[in-house]
Amino acid sequence: MPVVRFAPQLACGALLLAGGAWVSAQQAPTLPYQPPRQFGASVTGAFEGWFDSKDGTHNFLVGYFNRNLKQAVDVPIGPNNRIEPGGPDLGQPSHFEPHRRTGVFVIPVPKAFTAEQKLTWTITVNGETTQIPLRLHRDYNVNPFSEIAANNTPPVLRVGSGGASVQGPVATLAKAPTLSATVGAPLTLATAVDDDGKFSSATMAPLTDDRPPVNLRWKKYRGPGTVTFDAADVKLQASKGGKLNEPFSATGTTTATFSAPGEYALLLLATDYSGEGGNGEVCCWTNAYVRVTVK
Repeated sequence: MPVVRFAPQLACGALLLAGGAWVSAQQAPTLPYQPPRQFGASVTGAFEGWFDSKDGTHNFLVGYFNRNLKQAVDVPIGPNNRIEPGGPDLGQPSHFEPHRRTGVFVIPVPKAFTAEQKLTWTITVNGETTQIPLRLHRDYNVNPFSEIAANNTPPVLRVGSGGASVQGPVATLAKAPTLSATVGAPLTLATAVDDDGKFSSATMAPLTDDRPPVNLRWKKYRGPGTVTFDAADVKLQASKGGKLNEPFSATGTTTATFSAPGEYALLLLATDYSGEGGNGEVCCWTNAYVRVTVK
């Protein structure tokens, strides 16, 4: 299908308008292209597209747009952060960082799910309610595993010494490994990554070797308290490659410290030269999650 690139602020609006209007039943509509604000603005979901698994089941690829330039927002799963039917919890984040975040989770649905059916993600933040529909519309069929023109593929990511590998935005919170931590005590997070050293052809990635082929960034995904990373952007130790179009392998370690007890989830985002969300290409990045029980 043709690839259309948007600026981050416009992309969310374009996706939402294509999928259907979203408004609060108790307020004037908030336009998708409403300018961001420092604080007090809305958060809305963003439908990136859908793709099929090898067994014929379908996957909705979903991100969000937090219009607050300087306000990260926490919205617990429930009436103000729900996906229906089947929810309210279908693996969506409860922590929303500022700005546009592309393809942060997937929602698998059965093979029998039809184009006439839909899921709806509703978010209420700062008194503003937004909704987006998730449908199997043929115009939104994407391939996050390969950018054909450059033969680019997502990084292969592993979390922990014995963690299973994942490639592409296919991991789910339901299958994430669980770790244990104590309030105020750093938790070590070890990772390993392999990549082809390529970038998607239309992303305008820099043709230089002045940065690693892969960036690994930890983010809070859910949890009742603050998560402080020693280095959210993991410093990688390369064992192979490190230049454009060369196979690349590396490991890295950071720590996370939790301010309060409870159940947390962390997201590890691996992006190649193409950047977050493939810079409009809907390829090639990888998500991984870990759950952490903090006492």
